[in-house]
Amino acid sequence: MDGISRMLRYTDLEATLELRCLLGKSTRMNVERYGIRQAPFHVLLDGECRVLVGDVELQMKAGDAVVIPNGAAHRIITPGSGPLTTTRETNGRSLRITHSSNDEKPVIDLFCGHFTVGPGAGSLLLDSLPQPLHASLGDTESGKGFLRSLAGLMRAEAEHDGPGSSVILSALSTALLALVLRSGAATTATAPLWTAPQDEDIANAIALVLDDPGQPWTIDRLAEAAMMSRATFQRRFRRDTGTTVGELVTRTRLASAARLLSSSGLTVSTIASTVGYRSESAFSRAFSAALGATPAKFRRENRRADSVSPSHPRTNVNQRQVF
Repeated sequence: MDGISRMLRYTDLEATLELRCLLGKSTRMNVERYGIRQAPFHVLLDGECRVLVGDVELQMKAGDAVVIPNGAAHRIITPGSGPLTTTRETNGRSLRITHSSNDEKPVIDLFCGHFTVGPGAGSLLLDSLPQPLHASLGDTESGKGFLRSLAGLMRAEAEHDGPGSSVILSALSTALLALVLRSGAATTATAPLWTAPQDEDIANAIALVLDDPGQPWTIDRLAEAAMMSRATFQRRFRRDTGTTVGELVTRTRLASAARLLSSSGLTVSTIASTVGYRSESAFSRAFSAALGATPAKFRRENRRADSVSPSHPRTNVNQRQVF
């Protein structure tokens, strides 16, 4: 299984599509802050609009998607002259429909929803993404056909609004996130997208870490695998991912550890060793710093109902796991 598929599977991702916005000219829609481990998203099917997140302004066009991993409050504004009007909503079976208060003819067709992730691996994934994340999927060979088909399915299902529509729209929204995470055309206001490096050698190095986070990964070892000098590898890695090798390795190890803590009966010491830490104390410090709880506390609060007892661990400690 590839790295992005593992991430989405192991983060306990749930996608909820909430609104279809058919807004006219000069309309402002305010979106309140979302809760912990919730990331709002927008996908624009037709038209153009602006998304304001704090001091960042994003220009969206048809085929664009925006994800706000930290759940920050934001504002959507459609083009046009004159004073801005507000919005009103009507209810459907699966989605709420938002219109301009003045009933202006729609100039955008925008779907809005949010992703919810579990603690541990999910939190680490959201924290690792640019804030906000803006992906242009409509202009790339890898994304164009998929997005056109996906947008058509979302629109058709929203208009059908029949039994099962909520589940179907949720699944389509999850597919949207996968497209965003793998899109080489991702453009952000803050940093590159580490899940979609442009350099194939850097992508292969990341895959090595994701495949087996417990290995003693060093800059020298990954540079050798990429057939680059240490300095060249570090420079290209930072350029393509917006992060460092050390940060990626640590985040990947802790995501794997969080999954083992919540789903296995392995001891904390065994998990620390499995994910590449030489001592339990070093692992505990890193885990607590990243997730705000000790491994023991995290396990108590996030134990899965199907996890096994400590005396009968079902998990193979040699199994390669991440996210």
